[in-house]
Amino acid sequence: MIKAKTSEDYGRSQRSQLLDRVADPSDIRSFSDEELRLLADEVRQQTIDVVSQTGGHLGAGLGVVELTVALHAVFDTPRDRLIWDVGHQCYPHKILTGRRDRITTLRQGGGLSGFTKRAESEYDPFGAAHSSTSISAGLGMAVARDLAGGSNNVIAVIGDGSMSAGMAYEAMNNAGAMKGRLLVILNDNEMSIDPPVGALSKYLTRLVSSSKYMGAREAGKKVVGILPPPLRHAVKRAEESARMAMGAGSLFEELGFYYIGPVDGHNLDQLLPVLRNIRDSDHGPVLLHVITKKGKGYAPAETSADKMHGVVKFDVVTGNQHKSKSNIPTYTKVFAQSLIAEAKKDDKIVAITAAMPSGTGLDLFGYEFPDRMFDVGIAEQHAVTFAAGMAAEGYKPFCAIYSTFLQRAYDQVVHDVCIQNMPVRFAIDRAGLVGADGATHAGAFDTAYLGCLPNMVLMAASDEAELMHMVTTAAAYNDGPIAFRYPRGEGVGVEMPAQGVILPIGKGRIVRKGADVAFLSYGTRLRECLEAADMLAEKGLSATVADARFAKPLDEDMVMNLAENHKALITIEEGARGGFGSFVLDFLNKRGALDDGRLKIRTMTLPDAFQDQDSPEKQYEEARLKARHIADTASGLV
Repeated sequence: MIKAKTSEDYGRSQRSQLLDRVADPSDIRSFSDEELRLLADEVRQQTIDVVSQTGGHLGAGLGVVELTVALHAVFDTPRDRLIWDVGHQCYPHKILTGRRDRITTLRQGGGLSGFTKRAESEYDPFGAAHSSTSISAGLGMAVARDLAGGSNNVIAVIGDGSMSAGMAYEAMNNAGAMKGRLLVILNDNEMSIDPPVGALSKYLTRLVSSSKYMGAREAGKKVVGILPPPLRHAVKRAEESARMAMGAGSLFEELGFYYIGPVDGHNLDQLLPVLRNIRDSDHGPVLLHVITKKGKGYAPAETSADKMHGVVKFDVVTGNQHKSKSNIPTYTKVFAQSLIAEAKKDDKIVAITAAMPSGTGLDLFGYEFPDRMFDVGIAEQHAVTFAAGMAAEGYKPFCAIYSTFLQRAYDQVVHDVCIQNMPVRFAIDRAGLVGADGATHAGAFDTAYLGCLPNMVLMAASDEAELMHMVTTAAAYNDGPIAFRYPRGEGVGVEMPAQGVILPIGKGRIVRKGADVAFLSYGTRLRECLEAADMLAEKGLSATVADARFAKPLDEDMVMNLAENHKALITIEEGARGGFGSFVLDFLNKRGALDDGRLKIRTMTLPDAFQDQDSPEKQYEEARLKARHIADTASGLV
């Protein structure tokens, strides 16, 4: 446990003696086991110090410090492939793999990604920021190695939370059947090792991971194979029972993995010999069950409710985070409070989240209606079909999922919701750009990938009051699926109505009338459009500003009116090409509004590229979706 220190103490921790000798993992392979223990302490201290300056994911990284040190000490990375599932625990890994000199640039523009990233380092063989991909990727690498006649190890580290996703089991089922060399490390930070059996478990775990034991077991299997079936089955059951008593996992065994564990993931005396035994054994797929504690070694993280999973800059001594004080509510909170208000009036409303109750605000809903809030784990596919099942029985499910994570459930949206016209309500959080989490978490594509689906209704809130109205509208809509998108962070500070009102489906609104150019905004760029209109007014140009509200169905009357009464029409959205602007162009083309060439039209979208992490302000500047970019585009047209 790290005791309370001063800021000066933490500054001195950056001048760590052992870390200063580490340019890359090859340097630590000559360290003694005692030096590796000291190195782990230094890595933990630097991780705390760095995240206190940059913000980011803290608890997950602190939980795998010893495991990270052990893996790089035992295995020949990067020749041996080390894959971190999700990647939010990778800061210690980055410190040890040649990126320590840049570690204070984490999650900043031009700096290191907060996740693993192939383009960043050869020590990141597979990029990740969504969960449950590591075993599939690792198996692919292992099979490629075998096809090429290679001999390197492949290690996938996956958390117990990520094991709630079906993809992990699909991969394990495939790996178990193929029998190739693959090590899966289950990083379990929800359990604890029972002290009375700790010593016995340590001895037995080391025993069953040894090459002699593995060899004897394989030889025993061959002998047992020639026995008569009744005796063969009895021996197998006896062996399985014995291994279950040691703490083995029958599920993983049934999937074809050789199970080892549980191992104390913070005890290098356990980790190092077990990993060396696995490395030196001729084995098929192995699952090593490691018990860790999220936030390990930093008291404020260990005692916080979420183990300081995601933090902004904080005081390293107290753990107090430097959160800005504002009276403006976040969009997420407005959604949650609006849904609670609707649920008080309608007991058919239920809420569903995929392991993100606090991120989506549904923890607040759960406090009010514990029997009507369902966290299904990291299982977006299941969440969507589960919602469809509830809708089929007359309930009104609100499925709250980040835009970037809803991508994982696309087939379910198509097959289980839209084809059957199920009235599932999709609350799409983190729409648009998200800042420090970068490309993997940006909500760029939902309008395009949902807008092409029959029966789907799409809305985007331009401010927090509009979001309240859209929650009310979705609650009242029963004719099929409906989705509404809203961004991360605070609203714009509008006065909130006493209650939401039902919006007419497919109808937008004119916010400001003008004559020369029309801005048709979908989402929270509306404020930038109003500012752009002010800029144009200084040049003697008059701009109409419209809030589309709906991408599907379009407000066709409003769009035609804008096209017929202005010299130019510009659509603006916080989404990729193929979304709202494309829907407007398609409509105007079919109506012949573009045939005579009189109307000048432009679509302003996010760029056709994956934008790296930066502040949202700078990301939108790079995307050319700020007020001056909108005004410049208009000036160029008229």
